[in-house]
Amino acid sequence: MMKRFLVSLAMGAVLALPVKAQLQDEKRDYVDLAYNFQKGQQFELKQESRSETYTTVDDVMQRVTRDFNNSISIQVDDVIPGHAYLIFKYKELKFNFNARNQNILVDAAVPNDKEPFQAALKSILEHPFTVDLSSTGFINKITGLDELLDKASATFTNLKDDEQEAYKKLMKDQFGTNAFRSWLEQLLVIYPVRSIKTGTRWEENVPIRTGLVGNIDLYWNLQTWDAQTAKINGTGKVTTNKVETFTIEDGIQATAEIDGDIMTNYLIDRNTGLPSICAQNTEMNGTYTYKANKAKRIKKDIKVPVKIVTNASYKIKQMK
Repeated sequence: MMKRFLVSLAMGAVLALPVKAQLQDEKRDYVDLAYNFQKGQQFELKQESRSETYTTVDDVMQRVTRDFNNSISIQVDDVIPGHAYLIFKYKELKFNFNARNQNILVDAAVPNDKEPFQAALKSILEHPFTVDLSSTGFINKITGLDELLDKASATFTNLKDDEQEAYKKLMKDQFGTNAFRSWLEQLLVIYPVRSIKTGTRWEENVPIRTGLVGNIDLYWNLQTWDAQTAKINGTGKVTTNKVETFTIEDGIQATAEIDGDIMTNYLIDRNTGLPSICAQNTEMNGTYTYKANKAKRIKKDIKVPVKIVTNASYKIKQMK
């Protein structure tokens, strides 16, 4: 009886081996993705983007374009469980804004007495602000950026009041905390807390933080991965709140009924969790409703078809 028990025990051990190996193989199929930083690490982020907004008023199409070409240094200031404190500094800032009655072409490093925006952007260069990032990619807090913009706005004081307001709004819309956070949320993948495998899809919802009022549903899909990198495909659905008002370039109050799609491809550096390369395309279509405004000579609410197309590319390189 004892001999038979030992034989059956031995057979059980033989059977158990393939099951254990199978579990290890399955475990190898799964990967943990997160942001991992060490104090003192340094990175360089390069951003190029072009956004075009088309509106049609009284059968006349108008186009507003915005081009960015920026370089930002990132230094890991401190790391505690669940938080990384990253110091950002703009190193280069090139901005081209083109609308019906105005063209602003600015390189922050090149003096231009005729363009007030240049001095404002120059005052941002090399000045630090901090991003508190969770290990999954949630942006807990951004500090110091709005204070930088407040100081930068002092360069507009010799302009007329309405020009000052227009420049301050343009500055805030393009470089303020909400604008910065908005593009950073779309650049950084928010990772799931669990281990995932190829083909896994996950999602998060974030608000539209600038201009339009609404939400973005972000979806990610793990395509392939190895020891060093992971390829992730991202999509997004943009939906606006059609009753909330916002202000467009000319100071006109409007509501927006717009839907849009975001398509993103990421190549992730698994050592840090940061994207080495990110390419993004956004297209939104719908209608603005310009609100009646005597000062703007709008006698009654008017519906304005709108299309917004944005193409952006980002590269992040570890420097130290």
